[in-house]
Amino acid sequence: MAFELRQQLKLTQQLIMTPQLQMAIKLLQLSRLELMDMVSQELETNPALDEVQETIGDEGPDSSLEVLTADTSDQIKEVRVEENIQTDIDWSNYVDDYTPGRSNYEIEHKDAPAYETFIAGKKSLNDHLLWQLLMTLPTKEEEYIGSIIIGNLNQDGYLEISMDELVTISSQPLEEIESVLLRLQTFDPVGVCARNLSECLLIQAKHLGLADTIVTEIIRNHIKHLENKNYKAICRALKVSIKDVVAAVNVIKMLEPKPGRAFSTEEPQYISPDIYVYKFEDEYVIMLNDDGMPKLRINPYYKKAVNRGEKISGDTKDYLQDKMRSAAWLIRSIHQRQKTIYKVMESILRFQKAFFDKGIAHLKPMVLRDVAQDIGMHESTISRVTTNKYAYTPQGIFELKYFFNSSIKRVHGEDVASTSVQEKIRKIIEGEDTKKPYSDDKIASILKESNIDIARRTVAKYREMLGLLSSNKRKQF
Repeated sequence: MAFELRQQLKLTQQLIMTPQLQMAIKLLQLSRLELMDMVSQELETNPALDEVQETIGDEGPDSSLEVLTADTSDQIKEVRVEENIQTDIDWSNYVDDYTPGRSNYEIEHKDAPAYETFIAGKKSLNDHLLWQLLMTLPTKEEEYIGSIIIGNLNQDGYLEISMDELVTISSQPLEEIESVLLRLQTFDPVGVCARNLSECLLIQAKHLGLADTIVTEIIRNHIKHLENKNYKAICRALKVSIKDVVAAVNVIKMLEPKPGRAFSTEEPQYISPDIYVYKFEDEYVIMLNDDGMPKLRINPYYKKAVNRGEKISGDTKDYLQDKMRSAAWLIRSIHQRQKTIYKVMESILRFQKAFFDKGIAHLKPMVLRDVAQDIGMHESTISRVTTNKYAYTPQGIFELKYFFNSSIKRVHGEDVASTSVQEKIRKIIEGEDTKKPYSDDKIASILKESNIDIARRTVAKYREMLGLLSSNKRKQF
């Protein structure tokens, strides 16, 4: 068999990830804050990309949402400031002297501290405990042991390492470590430096003068029965009445299981919606949140220099053309991103109009395919659009993923969304008798009366997703 070389034409279709497509996909899945960070980085690294500063004459409802493209950038004239700015102005004295509401007496005393010095810092749990330890005038060994113990507390105020590990780390005798630990357990907040929940509650009970009472007995020996609300077992073990047990439990409920909670350094995470949906008369209006988003354009100076064919070296010209293409791609990709998000929200509004009108109980089952077919896009595109995007609606702030959920068939009538079923379960539990809470079987039978046929285990799964306890733990005496 002889081998030979041949030339043959073959026509094939192939999907190629161009730089423009890669940028569009990357921008599509970014949240609004992430997009603003990316635009800021591009403004710093790309000299061909400019931010258009807003002026007083920019008025109109859509002026803040407009993003300038490369075609309209030539219509904006470059503003030149001829006046020389003085660089020797003492702005701190200006602010101090001309702040409204200050008296002449305050203005004359320029030796007063500046406003920046009045910013208060939040005190951490470690600093608070170390301050108390130093106030007891400890020896060097005690201060060293105490600093090691305090340094090994978690954010809830519990000691995370064992006594043997403390002995190894500090190279100090066990008796000395236990003595310092007992001293730290008397500090504020009460219950700090405990090694487990029982010890934490016992420290607080003793601080309230309840040592050697039914309260400490329950905490020490019957914490499991307390967790399961098995009060009858506690009554039999301690030979007391149910009334005394309930009174002791009410005291335990007032104790703090996480003493270090008050000194938490975690900052709240505020959600900034990407989309606003307002109801105006009988119609809904969709507005994209472009607050803080810079208006972009291609730098007119570099564009004119390249177009006029001015004397620029080849490498410099190639560099400028590459940066101008990158800027144009970014501007077009942002336009496409905003347009796609608007289309997706418009489609969600059409499918879930009952939710926007009446609330969560009227949420309909919907999947990504429904929106993809409605606006003529791929499901993966819809998935990227709805990731880390939040919408402000008349019913509250929701992630766009929230509107997509599975369906549950009814005995009669249309299918219902799983989120709506969870809301019904939550309302059933809220309206139950706390002395006789509904079991999961009972909740399933109540839902069946509303033509929603789901199993008991499904009710239990939805209840756990809502963070609701089982019936025996919800029971109140």
